[in-house]
Amino acid sequence: MPENRSLSVADPGPLGLAAFALTTFLLSLANAGILKGTGPNIVIPVAMFYGGATQIVAGIFEFFNRNTFGATAFSSYGAFWMAFAGIFVFPGVASALGPNSVALFLLAWTIFTFYMMIGSFRLNIALTVVFVLLTLAFLTLTIGAFGIPSMTIIGGYLGILTALAAWYTSFAGVLNGVSGKVVMPVGPYRRSA
Repeated sequence: MPENRSLSVADPGPLGLAAFALTTFLLSLANAGILKGTGPNIVIPVAMFYGGATQIVAGIFEFFNRNTFGATAFSSYGAFWMAFAGIFVFPGVASALGPNSVALFLLAWTIFTFYMMIGSFRLNIALTVVFVLLTLAFLTLTIGAFGIPSMTIIGGYLGILTALAAWYTSFAGVLNGVSGKVVMPVGPYRRSA
Protein backbone atom coordinates (compact mmCIF):
# COMPACT_ATOMS: atom_id res chain seq x y z
CA MET A 1 0.00 0.00 0.00
CA PRO A 2 1.26 3.50 -0.76
CA GLU A 3 2.20 5.61 2.21
CA ASN A 4 -0.32 8.29 3.14
CA ARG A 5 1.66 11.52 3.26
CA SER A 6 -0.07 14.74 4.16
CA LEU A 7 1.33 17.93 2.70
CA SER A 8 1.72 20.57 5.37
CA VAL A 9 1.95 24.17 4.15
CA ALA A 10 2.06 27.56 5.77
CA ASP A 11 -1.11 29.64 5.67
CA PRO A 12 -1.20 31.11 2.13
CA GLY A 13 -3.97 33.56 3.09
CA PRO A 14 -1.74 36.48 4.10
CA LEU A 15 0.26 36.17 0.86
CA GLY A 16 -2.86 36.07 -1.30
CA LEU A 17 -4.38 39.02 0.54
CA ALA A 18 -1.14 41.03 0.27
CA ALA A 19 -0.95 40.42 -3.49
CA PHE A 20 -4.60 41.35 -3.86
CA ALA A 21 -4.22 44.49 -1.71
CA LEU A 22 -1.16 45.91 -3.45
CA THR A 23 -2.50 45.36 -6.96
CA THR A 24 -5.95 46.70 -6.02
CA PHE A 25 -4.33 49.74 -4.41
CA LEU A 26 -2.34 50.65 -7.54
CA LEU A 27 -5.30 50.22 -9.91
CA SER A 28 -7.58 52.10 -7.54
CA LEU A 29 -5.16 55.05 -7.40
CA ALA A 30 -5.47 55.22 -11.20
CA ASN A 31 -9.27 54.85 -11.13
CA ALA A 32 -9.58 57.58 -8.50
CA GLY A 33 -7.48 59.90 -10.67
CA ILE A 34 -4.62 60.08 -8.16
CA LEU A 35 -2.12 58.13 -10.31
CA LYS A 36 -1.97 60.00 -13.61
CA GLY A 37 0.06 60.12 -16.81
CA THR A 38 2.15 57.02 -17.44
CA GLY A 39 1.70 55.96 -13.81
CA PRO A 40 -1.16 53.55 -14.53
CA ASN A 41 1.22 51.54 -16.73
CA ILE A 42 2.82 50.18 -13.53
CA VAL A 43 -0.44 48.36 -12.80
CA ILE A 44 -0.08 45.95 -15.75
CA PRO A 45 3.10 44.06 -14.74
CA VAL A 46 2.01 44.06 -11.09
CA ALA A 47 -1.38 42.66 -12.15
CA MET A 48 0.27 39.88 -14.15
CA PHE A 49 2.86 38.78 -11.62
CA TYR A 50 1.86 39.77 -8.08
CA GLY A 51 -1.90 40.15 -8.33
CA GLY A 52 -2.18 37.38 -10.91
CA ALA A 53 0.44 34.65 -10.57
CA THR A 54 1.04 35.05 -6.84
CA GLN A 55 -2.66 34.86 -6.00
CA ILE A 56 -3.06 31.77 -8.16
CA VAL A 57 -0.19 30.13 -6.25
CA ALA A 58 -1.86 31.12 -2.95
CA GLY A 59 -5.13 29.67 -4.25
CA ILE A 60 -3.48 26.37 -5.16
CA PHE A 61 -2.00 26.08 -1.67
CA GLU A 62 -5.43 26.82 -0.20
CA PHE A 63 -6.61 23.65 -1.98
CA PHE A 64 -3.97 21.73 0.00
CA ASN A 65 -5.34 23.35 3.16
CA ARG A 66 -8.83 22.18 2.13
CA ASN A 67 -10.05 25.76 2.22
CA THR A 68 -12.64 26.01 -0.54
CA PHE A 69 -13.27 29.72 0.03
CA GLY A 70 -9.59 30.71 -0.06
CA ALA A 71 -8.85 28.45 -3.03
CA THR A 72 -11.77 29.86 -5.00
CA ALA A 73 -11.10 33.49 -4.07
CA PHE A 74 -7.34 33.59 -4.63
CA SER A 75 -7.35 31.49 -7.80
CA SER A 76 -10.24 33.46 -9.26
CA TYR A 77 -8.93 36.94 -8.43
CA GLY A 78 -5.47 35.88 -9.64
CA ALA A 79 -7.10 34.98 -12.96
CA PHE A 80 -9.01 38.30 -12.85
CA TRP A 81 -5.75 40.24 -12.61
CA MET A 82 -4.18 38.27 -15.47
CA ALA A 83 -7.27 38.82 -17.64
CA PHE A 84 -7.33 42.51 -16.70
CA ALA A 85 -3.69 42.88 -17.71
CA GLY A 86 -4.45 41.01 -20.92
CA ILE A 87 -7.12 43.57 -21.86
CA PHE A 88 -4.41 46.23 -21.89
CA VAL A 89 -1.64 44.11 -23.36
CA PHE A 90 -3.98 43.06 -26.20
CA PRO A 91 -6.28 46.11 -26.55
CA GLY A 92 -7.74 44.83 -29.81
CA VAL A 93 -9.53 42.04 -27.94
CA ALA A 94 -11.75 44.34 -25.88
CA SER A 95 -12.45 46.73 -28.76
CA ALA A 96 -13.33 43.82 -31.05
CA LEU A 97 -15.92 42.64 -28.53
CA GLY A 98 -17.77 45.95 -28.54
CA PRO A 99 -18.08 49.16 -26.55
CA ASN A 100 -19.56 47.54 -23.44
CA SER A 101 -17.18 44.58 -23.24
CA VAL A 102 -15.19 45.96 -20.30
CA ALA A 103 -18.41 46.91 -18.51
CA LEU A 104 -19.77 43.38 -18.99
CA PHE A 105 -16.43 41.94 -17.81
CA LEU A 106 -16.73 44.03 -14.64
CA LEU A 107 -20.40 43.10 -14.22
CA ALA A 108 -19.51 39.40 -14.29
CA TRP A 109 -16.88 40.00 -11.59
CA THR A 110 -19.41 41.99 -9.57
CA ILE A 111 -21.73 38.98 -9.57
CA PHE A 112 -18.90 36.62 -8.56
CA THR A 113 -17.74 39.01 -5.83
CA PHE A 114 -21.28 39.35 -4.49
CA TYR A 115 -21.64 35.63 -3.85
CA MET A 116 -18.13 35.44 -2.41
CA MET A 117 -19.17 38.28 -0.08
CA ILE A 118 -22.09 36.15 1.09
CA GLY A 119 -19.63 33.30 1.76
CA SER A 120 -17.36 35.63 3.73
CA PHE A 121 -20.14 36.11 6.29
CA ARG A 122 -19.21 32.65 7.61
CA LEU A 123 -15.51 33.51 8.05
CA ASN A 124 -14.47 36.59 10.00
CA ILE A 125 -15.33 40.27 10.17
CA ALA A 126 -12.11 41.47 8.53
CA LEU A 127 -12.70 39.33 5.41
CA THR A 128 -16.35 40.38 5.32
CA VAL A 129 -15.26 44.04 5.30
CA VAL A 130 -12.88 43.29 2.40
CA PHE A 131 -15.63 41.61 0.38
CA VAL A 132 -18.32 44.19 1.12
CA LEU A 133 -15.98 46.98 -0.01
CA LEU A 134 -14.86 44.97 -3.05
CA THR A 135 -18.46 44.31 -4.08
CA LEU A 136 -19.22 48.04 -3.87
CA ALA A 137 -16.03 48.86 -5.78
CA PHE A 138 -16.86 46.43 -8.60
CA LEU A 139 -20.45 47.68 -8.75
CA THR A 140 -19.43 51.33 -9.07
CA LEU A 141 -16.66 50.49 -11.57
CA THR A 142 -19.22 48.56 -13.64
CA ILE A 143 -21.57 51.55 -13.67
CA GLY A 144 -18.62 53.78 -14.58
CA ALA A 145 -17.67 51.49 -17.47
CA PHE A 146 -21.23 51.71 -18.77
CA GLY A 147 -20.67 55.45 -19.28
CA ILE A 148 -20.78 57.34 -15.97
CA PRO A 149 -17.13 58.36 -15.38
CA SER A 150 -17.76 59.82 -11.92
CA MET A 151 -18.65 56.31 -10.73
CA THR A 152 -15.20 55.10 -11.81
CA ILE A 153 -13.66 57.70 -9.50
CA ILE A 154 -15.91 56.59 -6.63
CA GLY A 155 -14.98 52.98 -7.45
CA GLY A 156 -11.33 53.98 -7.25
CA TYR A 157 -11.76 55.34 -3.74
CA LEU A 158 -13.73 52.25 -2.70
CA GLY A 159 -10.91 50.15 -4.15
CA ILE A 160 -8.39 52.04 -2.02
CA LEU A 161 -10.47 51.25 1.08
CA THR A 162 -10.70 47.62 -0.07
CA ALA A 163 -6.91 47.43 -0.41
CA LEU A 164 -6.40 48.91 3.06
CA ALA A 165 -8.83 46.38 4.56
CA ALA A 166 -7.08 43.52 2.72
CA TRP A 167 -3.66 44.72 3.91
CA TYR A 168 -4.94 44.84 7.48
CA THR A 169 -6.29 41.30 7.17
CA SER A 170 -3.03 40.09 5.61
CA PHE A 171 -0.93 41.78 8.30
CA ALA A 172 -3.16 40.29 11.00
CA GLY A 173 -2.59 36.83 9.52
CA VAL A 174 1.17 37.32 9.50
CA LEU A 175 1.45 38.94 12.93
CA ASN A 176 -1.01 36.59 14.64
CA GLY A 177 0.72 33.62 12.99
CA VAL A 178 4.22 34.53 14.14
CA SER A 179 2.98 35.56 17.60
CA GLY A 180 1.02 32.38 18.21
CA LYS A 181 -1.85 34.47 19.56
CA VAL A 182 -4.28 37.13 18.42
CA VAL A 183 -2.45 40.47 18.32
CA MET A 184 -4.55 42.05 15.56
CA PRO A 185 -8.22 41.02 15.81
CA VAL A 186 -10.13 40.02 12.69
CA GLY A 187 -13.38 39.06 14.38
CA PRO A 188 -14.61 35.63 15.29
CA TYR A 189 -12.87 32.77 13.49
CA ARG A 190 -15.04 30.14 11.97
CA ARG A 191 -12.46 29.05 9.35
CA SER A 192 -9.25 30.52 8.03
CA ALA A 193 -9.26 32.51 4.79
